[in-house]
Amino acid sequence: MDMEQTSPLAAPAPSSTSDTLRALNERIQQASSFVDLIDREMQKVIVGQQDMVQKLLVALLADGHIMLEGMPGLAKTLAIKTLADVVDVGFSRVQFTPDLLPADLVGTMIYSPRNEEFTVKKGPIFSNFILADEINRAPAKVQSALLEAMQERQVTIGPTTHKLPEPFLVMATMNPIEQEGTYPLPEAQTDRFMLKVVLDYPRKEEERAIIRQNTGASPQVPVQKVIHPKDIVNARQLVREVYMDEKIEQYIVDIVYATRKPADYRLGDLSSLISFGGSPRASINMALGAKAYAFTKRRGYVIPEDVRAVCPDVLRHRIGLTYEAEAENISVNEIIDRVLNTVEVP
Repeated sequence: MDMEQTSPLAAPAPSSTSDTLRALNERIQQASSFVDLIDREMQKVIVGQQDMVQKLLVALLADGHIMLEGMPGLAKTLAIKTLADVVDVGFSRVQFTPDLLPADLVGTMIYSPRNEEFTVKKGPIFSNFILADEINRAPAKVQSALLEAMQERQVTIGPTTHKLPEPFLVMATMNPIEQEGTYPLPEAQTDRFMLKVVLDYPRKEEERAIIRQNTGASPQVPVQKVIHPKDIVNARQLVREVYMDEKIEQYIVDIVYATRKPADYRLGDLSSLISFGGSPRASINMALGAKAYAFTKRRGYVIPEDVRAVCPDVLRHRIGLTYEAEAENISVNEIIDRVLNTVEVP
């Protein structure tokens, strides 16, 4: 069933606010036209992986950060680099390794004998889009240095605090097949990421297109800069104005609470499988993600389908499994599916 067409929330609001909501919807329809332009340019380079591109846009518009987990060669680096080219912003790629130091990421103070004073040498974090490649290969002190930049949008070097440019987006990647020589991210660190997206291999027809694109004689078509960084900053403000009904807010709260107290939602058998549920940050990010998703669909209001579209990526790294769940080979995705299929949809 197409919820976008049948949801009662898609109908006009009561007469007292219908004019306001209609005007908001028209304004967002016009302001979100660049989404189609970005998608068109991304498709010139990225074959398949539409979900990854969609979630990158959601994180960007919701002013969040994104973590990608997938096998090597699935266009993770290419995706954010292409997005940076399309939006015309600065891009930095940092390869996380066990010998990486915080100064290699944020910068350091350098003494100048000629001037007899210290000057700041800024690191690669001072860019708009940051690719933290294989983030779990760096020790905790480097991960914590990235934490301040992600949460506070600032970096402290010596006695001075420096603001980071806007828009700012961190995309971290992790390789799921290699655990040797890695430093697992603690829950407090992963909770700072708005979304965690798990990538799969492309389909057969997509892989044939990838082969043709990368082995053909004709050069790859360059992407065009279709939007200014200030437009992204303005769009982030519009995303927060997207209308969300109280019933949708309650739906989000019920989903998150079902991960904390499953027995209250007829999910008592999950109590022994969940060690901890989603934090309040999960509720905030699910609401913002749903608004950003609605914006990408050029709507000025949120419907339940928007919440369900971002819910797995918001909760995937915020639910802890017990030893019993791991012994029974029960995944977080299965628990999220159970919750979404049980919590009543408004």
